Amino acid sequence: MSDRTSTKVLPEEEVDVLIAEDEQFPFSLVVWNDEVNTFDWVIASLMEVCGHTHEQAEQCALIIHFNGKYAVKQGEYTKLRPLCEALQERGLSATIEEMAGT
Repeated sequence: MSDRTSTKVLPEEEVDVLIAEDEQFPFSLVVWNDEVNTFDWVIASLMEVCGHTHEQAEQCALIIHFNGKYAVKQGEYTKLRPLCEALQERGLSATIEEMAGT
């Protein structure tokens, strides 16, 4: 196989994978900023409920703080709903939103 042929095949395979992943995860779990919860509580909640590492949860908390909200997880509605409810039970403002274009 020539280099030219393999160059054409690889990008097409990567595009197919990205399209398939987008179709599988049409919803986002969004956490909203508030003036009640501490950074430590948001970080701990994201680690325990969403399975984030400390670093991931810390980055999410900073983005939530500065942008007002952040999609902390993507997936199917039925899998995100219990996570959303668990975050709400901890006092966090969380919603599930359908991703654009789905």
